[in-house]
This record gives sequence, structure tokens and C-alpha cells, in this order.
Amino acid sequence: MLSKKENVHIFGLTQGVELAQEICDILGVKRKEVKTLKFADGEILIESLDSVRGKEIFVIQSTSTPVNESIMELLIAIDAFKRGSAEKINVVIPYYGYARQDRKAKGRQPITSKLVADLLTKAGADRVMTIDIHSPQSMGFFDVPMDNFYTAQTLATEIIDTIEVKNWDPANCILVSPDYGGMTRVHKVESYTGGVTNGIAVIGKRRPEPNKAEVEFVLGDIKDKHCFIIDDMIDTGGTIINAAKALKEQGAKDVHIFACHGLFNGPAKERMEAAISQNIVQEVVVTNTIQLAEEKKFKGLKVISVAPLLAEMIDSSISHESLTEVYNNKKQIIWDRAQCIVNKFKK
Repeated sequence: MLSKKENVHIFGLTQGVELAQEICDILGVKRKEVKTLKFADGEILIESLDSVRGKEIFVIQSTSTPVNESIMELLIAIDAFKRGSAEKINVVIPYYGYARQDRKAKGRQPITSKLVADLLTKAGADRVMTIDIHSPQSMGFFDVPMDNFYTAQTLATEIIDTIEVKNWDPANCILVSPDYGGMTRVHKVESYTGGVTNGIAVIGKRRPEPNKAEVEFVLGDIKDKHCFIIDDMIDTGGTIINAAKALKEQGAKDVHIFACHGLFNGPAKERMEAAISQNIVQEVVVTNTIQLAEEKKFKGLKVISVAPLLAEMIDSSISHESLTEVYNNKKQIIWDRAQCIVNKFKK
């Protein structure tokens, strides 16, 4: 699939090696390896096992737990490739840590999302790619080309699969945004589902402090509906579980949680297991932008892959083709499939 294979090296660091391998399998190339050493005091040393001179590099690393160590590992790898005379360094960060610190919420606070962007650029990144970054305006923090890919098509495909397998009437299926800020994300998913879902509901909430949210109201007709909550990430799980409880209290038939990034920090696993066992949530679906440790997984969790999306984007990028066309071509395929399901219920 991949053109100019001999000029491209794809690496996966500690938090991206599994995803990198999937991408390489799709593209039909061998994943290149680095040797990572840690000194007794925690210092990291990274060395490519293959020559990178004159090569176009794609290095894949989510800056997830442990966040600071993951970022430092990535910066050191970029520096190693630059000093190895790589021609171009593309940094693929499926989950961009510190993205939530994109503004000063009050005085004397940092804008750490910008700081990390500066560090990546200074280290030698020629281009940065992310997936569903927390706030798209963070793209403006970068002084090098930056692409933010969306998982709307990936999540929409899974939602369509669920509705088709369950043989649910599309008229009884609805997408839900957990807050006003997530409406754009939900609209993107709806643009793919093509009538397989019927409308959008939104949950009004307030945040008295980080990682805590209080539901104030639900706007939309969700009574006796199959509800699909769409969010960008699940951190400790408290916010999205409260949203699911609010939907059930308002008469939702069942609730399905879909999110791009599954962090599952702190009590998240226990909260999810409790919500599923109490029939508040039917399932939790996340993508593999974050390499989940086995101890964070639970019954009712489904992980779907973004490797096909990234593989197509990497291939198109190397071939100097329009990345927008990748979205448009896939959108038509998903849309046509959705219409077949809708038409079946119209007969």
C-alpha cells in the first residue's frame, strides 16, 4: 500500500509500539525499532537500531500515563533522529497530553499545551499529527504544520454496527453530547451515521473543580431511546457516569458510552464496572489511541482501532495527496451503508 517504502521509517515508542505495529501491518512495511535505556536515576537514552539518514520518519507516541516520562521519551527520540540526519520527522501523537491546559482559567496559571508544542518544535519535529485533540484551537500553538485527525468515522462505524446487529429502529437511536463543548464532535459523528441515529441531545453541566462535574439538565427527547454518549476522553469516569445516570433517570432505554481516548485513571475502572453491573451503562467503547494496560481493562469495555485511519493518512501524506479526500471517500462508503439500514426500516 505504502509508496516510497524505502524512504520511510515508522517507529513506535513505549506508548505507541502496538499501534505502530498495526499501522505497519496495514501499510506492508516493517516497523523500525529503537533501543531505550533507563539510567538508575530515571534518565532516558534512545538509539535507533537502523540508520535514519535521509529518511522520512514517523514516530508514534501517545503522551499518556506516565505523562511526563512519555513526553520526555518522545523529545529525546526526536532529538536522536534529528542528530542522525533524518530528512523529515513526523511526530504522531494519538493522545496529546496537557491538551486540557489550553488557556489560563485564572491568574498565574500556565498554558502548558503551548509549552509542549514549543518543546516538540524545538526538539526538531517538522510536522505533528494528533487525534481528537481536546480543543482544536490548540493547533495554533504549533509553529510547524499540524494535523488533527478525527475519529468521527471510526466511532460512527461502530455505532452503525451496533444498531445493525441489535436490529434497532433508527428512529429510537439518539446521539448525546455530555456538554455544550462537545456538540461539534457529536455533529461530526452524525454526519457519518446518515439517519441511523435520530437527532442529538445535550447534557447541561457545571464544573466546580477539575475532574468533577454536576449535571443540571438534559436537553432533548431521550425517553425510551437507545442513547450513544460521544466524548473525547474518559479520565476518572465520574463525569460521564453522572451523564449516563441523568439519561437513565430521564427515561433512556439504555446508554452506550463512546470516547476517543480511554485514560481510565484513578477510580475509573471501578466506576465503569459498577455502572455496567447496575445496568446504567451497557458498554464502553474507546479507541486505541492510548495503549491500555491490562489492569485497566474491564468487562463491558471494547477497544476499536484507529490504525486504518492513521495508515491512510500516512500513506496519503507521503504520496502528497489530499487528506481531506481520505475523509470524503470514507464518508460516502459509511453513508451508503447507513442508508441501507434506514431504508430497511422504511419498508
